[in-house]
Amino acid sequence: MRTFDFTPLYRSTVGFDRLASILDQVSSEVAQTAYSPYNIEKTGENAYRITLAVAGFAEDELNIEARDGQLVVTGRKAETEEKPSVLHRGIATRAFERRFQLADHVRAVEAVTENGLLHIDLVREVPEALKPRRIEIARGKAIENQTAAAA
Repeated sequence: MRTFDFTPLYRSTVGFDRLASILDQVSSEVAQTAYSPYNIEKTGENAYRITLAVAGFAEDELNIEARDGQLVVTGRKAETEEKPSVLHRGIATRAFERRFQLADHVRAVEAVTENGLLHIDLVREVPEALKPRRIEIARGKAIENQTAAAA
């Protein structure tokens, strides 16, 4: 497997450090384990849902955090003093951590567990100041004002 070093990109560009860090994260996520499996769905124009398989985990053993433009989902099984005698372990309950890079203005609004699945609903909310707005064109007023100011 090939690995890429993006360090030269950091020192030869200005203002693109977020892009370089995203490329760094994407290249490191390739090596991530396949546990816990997940789906990403688009549920609306500005709505998304991440669904993770979390069979065997209770709600208090799961943690969801949004930090630095990432959504981090971790699962840690609580230690029990009594070890059951398991003849076959087909349901993995090992600890996991999944990271999802969030686009600008995307935030998690709700998380629900149902039938061994963790559903995290996300929404993209672009601030009004960043939305495109229409600017009306006034006919002849600017030219009249310039002519009057020159006289």
